[in-house]
Amino acid sequence: MKFTALSLEGAFVVDLELISDHRGFNARQWCARELAANGIPIEVVQSNVISNRRRGTLRGFHYQVEPNQESKLFRVTRGAIFDVIIDLRKSSPTYREWVSIELKANEYRMLFVPEGFAQGFQTLEDDTELIYQVSAFYTPTDGRGIRHDDPAFAIPWPLEVSAISEADRSWPDFEDPDRDHRR
Repeated sequence: MKFTALSLEGAFVVDLELISDHRGFNARQWCARELAANGIPIEVVQSNVISNRRRGTLRGFHYQVEPNQESKLFRVTRGAIFDVIIDLRKSSPTYREWVSIELKANEYRMLFVPEGFAQGFQTLEDDTELIYQVSAFYTPTDGRGIRHDDPAFAIPWPLEVSAISEADRSWPDFEDPDRDHRR
């Protein structure tokens, strides 16, 4: 695996190293020792699959608060997504900053999202599917979200939204007591 740090501390792109021959390829997708040695000490307690029928489907932004903050490791297995992560760690020098990355099934790339980040994505193709491992069990009482069009972040999504859940559409504006309201 090849690890590339993103501009938000603790977030990484992980490219699988394919070993190819006439049969196809083999690649290591998970190695706790190798992940930890590269700054990703994730203990997986849950693994999930998300299937999206329509291009333009938007999911997120989702995160969990303490004591059930979670790290996530995403990989697209069919199709493609525009993935965005937001640093919500108040002690971080990149607090409230975000980065985006495209993940495509045929590129064999993963995105590591550390604790204290919100994550959301939009599908770029019909019938997009992804898998992700999570470091904490889903706990509805600790679940939070940020609306995809929240003016505090002004994310430029690549497509018009074709499908979104009512819950994701209904998150209130992001409130931060330290937020500079002069913007």
